[in-house]
Amino acid sequence: MVDPEILAGKPVIRGTRLAVEFILELLAAGQSEPEILRNYPGLTRDDLLACLSYASYLAHEYKAYPIPA
Repeated sequence: MVDPEILAGKPVIRGTRLAVEFILELLAAGQSEPEILRNYPGLTRDDLLACLSYASYLAHEYKAYPIPA
């Protein structure tokens, strides 16, 4: 969900003020799914999967173009 009134419009997990990027950073740092769910009891496994799905979408949308020499 994106709301300009919450976290300056950054994507957040529905019903929370947790930024998707924060959850992705936790996962990238090696925190396990059970550990994240334990530390943030309002989250569900589906929330974590939605974060990964969002990251996958962004990776597919990103286009890199070589700079001419």
